[in-house]
Amino acid sequence: MERLSDDHEWREDCAPRRILEIFHTKWTSMILHVLHSRHGGGARTGVLHRSLPGVSKKMLTQTLREMEASGLVTRHVEGTIPPAVEYRLTPLGTRFIEPIELLYGWSRENADALDQLVGRATSRRQGKAVTG
Repeated sequence: MERLSDDHEWREDCAPRRILEIFHTKWTSMILHVLHSRHGGGARTGVLHRSLPGVSKKMLTQTLREMEASGLVTRHVEGTIPPAVEYRLTPLGTRFIEPIELLYGWSRENADALDQLVGRATSRRQGKAVTG
């Protein structure tokens, strides 16, 4: 039998594990997607919140802070009262757009396959496998 990959390719700091660590929450990829596709690379916190139905303000803030710490977005505070905060994609964040868009495109084209998945206990959408 042909071996497809060596064990060292799956060490704890390998690239596939590192990319999945970045996207351990659904909101990271969704924020990157929305910033890029709907807001030209930058948007205020309230605009982002309205653009992402289902995300709580707390989760949005937490995810944006993690994204800022990892270098995917920058945070700009305007000196207005109250202060306006805008998040912008960094050049690094922009590099992640292509794989996200490929994944999202695939998901749109294969929604039927997603509908056949059995729902997970942690999923809000409880699907049932289609039999027949």
